[in-house]
Amino acid sequence: MTGLLPTPELDRPAPLRWVAEHLGQIIVDEVRGSDIRGGQQAADAALQGFDVAGYAHRRNQAWPPADRGASGLSPYIRHGLLSLPRVWQHVAGGPSSDAAKFRDELRWQEYARHLYARLGSVTGHSLRYFVQERGGALDPGLEQARCLDVTWSELAERGWITNQQRMWVASHWSVREDRGWREGEDLLFRQLLDGSRAANRIGWQWTVGALTGKAYGFSRWQVEKRAPSLCRECPLSRACPIEEWPPERTSGPDLLADPRIRRDPDLSATTGPREVQREGEPEVVWLTAESLGDGDPALAAHPDLPAVFVFDLPLLRSLRLSSTRLVFLAETLADLAKRRDLSVYLGDPVEVLGGRPLATTFAPVPGWRHRATRLDLAAVHPWPWLVPPHDGPVGSFTAWANRSGKTSPGSRGSSGKGSTGRVGRARGPG
Repeated sequence: MTGLLPTPELDRPAPLRWVAEHLGQIIVDEVRGSDIRGGQQAADAALQGFDVAGYAHRRNQAWPPADRGASGLSPYIRHGLLSLPRVWQHVAGGPSSDAAKFRDELRWQEYARHLYARLGSVTGHSLRYFVQERGGALDPGLEQARCLDVTWSELAERGWITNQQRMWVASHWSVREDRGWREGEDLLFRQLLDGSRAANRIGWQWTVGALTGKAYGFSRWQVEKRAPSLCRECPLSRACPIEEWPPERTSGPDLLADPRIRRDPDLSATTGPREVQREGEPEVVWLTAESLGDGDPALAAHPDLPAVFVFDLPLLRSLRLSSTRLVFLAETLADLAKRRDLSVYLGDPVEVLGGRPLATTFAPVPGWRHRATRLDLAAVHPWPWLVPPHDGPVGSFTAWANRSGKTSPGSRGSSGKGSTGRVGRARGPG
């Protein structure tokens, strides 16, 4: 079935039933929901409950969950329920070292968005260095390793794992097991509530050395430092298969062929409008998965207009997202429907929205631009950038930061020193 769907209800288990009934064409697993709930109310509560104190010391702790310092805000940031500028301001007044470290992670998220907005699908290829890859099954002997077993289980059940665990998975998959990073990146993208091609891809690229020329190694040392109880409980503790650092892997010659990595030839296309572009009077607000919060600029600017969201059937059939992620989106829409007149559709967005004057917010992703050119956009609102994109080099975080540092809200003017080894955390502030 395609077309107009009933608006989902918020309270569990209603969103699970709604996904099972109305999105059955794209479900690829058993329908389940995460303990990380979708919606603006849940996002606001999560932000209010986040205290940045201690973040710098505890942000990399992976297990047990009580020891973690990660914020858990990334699913809400990913879908525009919390903007980067708002989260940036939230930690103002916190301990300086903790606020600075947290804001560095927000800048990593912004860097990933700038890179993806400029290059688009090119980020699905190695951006700088050529790395040999092969397929094949993972080593079955590692299935009992607690560090990996706990990580994969949490990913399946919650749709979220810490940045440290993401680095473990990416390194184990692509460096130790020598599998292609694209397949692994796609697997996490489908499972993660905060999965984005921008941040997820750049993290995997860094892991295999595609941005630095040197791969990130995963070994027992990281687990004992960030999750020591997992090693103590592990049945493989006395014969740990990741005891030693993986063999050194270096990439081949520089194949940085896309000149846009060094210079943006069309900065306005990357950035989007800097002020509202008006071509007429909109009749409805078009919401996308990039911006589903009450603070969406188009939604906030047109409080009397109905809103519409389209589950993109052709796209979702190819993405094969986990049901956990679909439930999160359903909860987000159900929450929004409590405050706004909202219609939800399943189908092709261009077919559903064609012929209707729309108000919408620019989204820094290729899919938005592809559809926007075929729709009647009466009002396009600017994206809420944390840092305005520039036309200079983006081949590394340091190169980007050297050009962007002076324009960051409350920036300390960081040049990114010591940050090259943290691109794996670019998936969000955890």
